[in-house]
Amino acid sequence: MPSYIIEGGKRLEGEEYVSGSKNASLPILASTILNAGTTKLYNVPNIRDTKITQEILKFLGCKVKKTKDKIEIDSKNIIKKEIPEHLMHQMRSTVILAGAILGRFKEVTFSYPGGCDIGARPIDLHLKSFEKLGINILENAGFIICKCDKIIGANIDLDFPSVGATENIILASVYAEGVTNITNAAMEPEIADLATCLNKMGAKIEGAGTSNIKITGVKKLKDISYNIMPDRIEAGSLLCMTAITGGKIRLNNVIPDHISPVLNKLEECGCKIKKEKRTVLLEAPKRLKAVDIKTMPYPGFPTDMQSVFASMLTVSRGTSIVVENIFENRYKYMSELKKMGAKITIEGKTAVIKGVRKLAGTKVMSTDLRGGAALVTAGLVAKGKTEITNIEYILRGYEGLDKKLRNLGANIKIKEGE
Repeated sequence: MPSYIIEGGKRLEGEEYVSGSKNASLPILASTILNAGTTKLYNVPNIRDTKITQEILKFLGCKVKKTKDKIEIDSKNIIKKEIPEHLMHQMRSTVILAGAILGRFKEVTFSYPGGCDIGARPIDLHLKSFEKLGINILENAGFIICKCDKIIGANIDLDFPSVGATENIILASVYAEGVTNITNAAMEPEIADLATCLNKMGAKIEGAGTSNIKITGVKKLKDISYNIMPDRIEAGSLLCMTAITGGKIRLNNVIPDHISPVLNKLEECGCKIKKEKRTVLLEAPKRLKAVDIKTMPYPGFPTDMQSVFASMLTVSRGTSIVVENIFENRYKYMSELKKMGAKITIEGKTAVIKGVRKLAGTKVMSTDLRGGAALVTAGLVAKGKTEITNIEYILRGYEGLDKKLRNLGANIKIKEGE
């Protein structure tokens, strides 16, 4: 298994571009099943999660053609209606394909999804929503079989604004008879991006990006080309990684409104920030100030940014309080930060971080995708050498992170496994 080797202490400075969004790409790749034709997608990040999704599409019978700047998916001749178990277990987002397969074929078989172990992420909201659309669900030996004669529009009030459940309802409802209304829908920009893509195909989706979404069923969709939005979590991560080193960055291909909570907190830490149309300029002080953060569903502070931001706070002046309201196991990476000298106390969903002057490089292990990025953040300022193992988690969600950091002046390389 490969590792990252980082020699800390280099100030990051320069210009970098943000890749396409992981969390928008996955449901949009799934949506290509629905049009029964050809979809050309641009700005899809070249990461493990998008590769697994493409493997599933090929398994189903899609033709997937990849060039340097686009992925072309022909879903005309899909022959299978089940998601392979071994790929389903590699990442949680595979469950999104269920809604798309159901929407087109009125049946799908899949097993419980895998992914990062950051806490309970049950799919009961997905299944309850499918049932409301008239879909019969049978669980048998770890497999979930969903079938119906027709999907009928319904009013669905989500108990929690789940991103995955919101996306699955949209995908399953595009061809439904009548109208589907989702209340307490997730409001993330990635959901708006999915709806924009589907509407370009010919779907009728209103209100995506708000808590009330209306889907009016249509009879058919058409072939399109679509450019996926930039990754707001990568953008926030690169800004925090620069800030912890006291650096300066011009970050391009970013939508500042998507990362407002992160930018506001970085300003509280003492960073100077200038926003342009698709660019953010950040200049960090020599030492950051402590701040408090509390994760919330969008438009609150994103749970996916909590670990990277908390890592940055380990060397900030003063004491910071972090409250994780979304996933209960999202602090696993903190035990690794403590090996590097971070002073952190955890009680329930609250972590108290007392800033230290220096972290020390050592061997640490990535516990999940964003926790791995937190260790990279710490390694950039740690004295000496940091080795981060299990980086396959990080490779699931960040495209060429080591190259981007080297471009900004970091001393980081990949060491191939034995």
